[in-house]
Amino acid sequence: MQTIYRGTQVPRCGYQRMNKKAKEEGLTETPEKDLPEQDLVHRISFENNQVAQNLFGEHNVNIKLIEQRLGLKITTRGNTLQIRGETADILLAEKLLRELYELLKNGFPLYPNDLEFAIRFVQENRQGSLQAVFLDTVYVTSQKRVITPKTQRQKDYIESIRKTDIVFGIGPAGTGKTYLAMSMAIAALMKNEVIRIVLARPAVEAGEKLGFLPGDLYEKVNPYLRPLYDALHDMMNFEKASKLVQRGVIEVAPLAFMRGRTLNDSFVILDEAQNTTSEQMKMFLTRLGFSSKAVITGDITQIDLPEGKLSGLVEAQRILEGIKGIDFVYFTKKDVIRHPLVQEIIQAYEELEKKGKRP
Repeated sequence: MQTIYRGTQVPRCGYQRMNKKAKEEGLTETPEKDLPEQDLVHRISFENNQVAQNLFGEHNVNIKLIEQRLGLKITTRGNTLQIRGETADILLAEKLLRELYELLKNGFPLYPNDLEFAIRFVQENRQGSLQAVFLDTVYVTSQKRVITPKTQRQKDYIESIRKTDIVFGIGPAGTGKTYLAMSMAIAALMKNEVIRIVLARPAVEAGEKLGFLPGDLYEKVNPYLRPLYDALHDMMNFEKASKLVQRGVIEVAPLAFMRGRTLNDSFVILDEAQNTTSEQMKMFLTRLGFSSKAVITGDITQIDLPEGKLSGLVEAQRILEGIKGIDFVYFTKKDVIRHPLVQEIIQAYEELEKKGKRP
């Protein structure tokens, strides 16, 4: 049997039998004919040839990646795919291909990294909707690149920022906590929902001594703020971003510079919050004025405070969680949107922490 895509009809999977692996994972299908367990074949045809070509990729590069990641054998003939493998894997490929096809039909540009994220998404969210996540446009950069969430947790994070005035994003590096918060802030500014963006970071000595760095105070702390500038320039062209910074519409400053201020009609982001003290966190949270939002991001496994000093983020997590109007979103290594090896590195360090051993 084959699945043919016409318009927006939901395709029906035509499988000859259901193997043990699929049943264990809660996937169901009507058995029609017995075939050998390892010799299941499924055909999928796509009506729109151009969209199908974009889906397959140049020289079928996308199909080859799906083959590799899902352990399948996929052959192409025109706009038809023949998929061979175990039923559970074929079901997963069916879901992935169906959703990617619909994304492309809706004009979503499919980049190699997006395909990696899509494969990971369907593997971890068998009942989730890839379209609901990938089509949730947060911001379109000056290079016309669309910023969207890539995992279900990132989607939840975006929704929390939209609905809640104070959001804590806690998790490992590379999960998009700060990047997505900044894209939400810039989108709010462009829509005139706020009149100012304030980006703050604690200038904490992570093994280095500020006093020995060259230059005045600004030159000493500026390297600590560089990641925020990098993200800003990734979303806006340099000239426009520089003008907004000069006018004070976008402010990038050390956390210490926030004392004594009240921030109305602002979108405020505190990055690297795990390196705030209890006093600094309280000071930051009480700067929030009317019609403002605050997003606090950090990784509680990478605290650079002096030994015995309590992290303000850890304390806030303990005393503020459960308060209406404050959301906490927790990311894991599965949400890492960086080089695939970063997930492996985080996993290795997590295992080391669990053992309580240091080399």
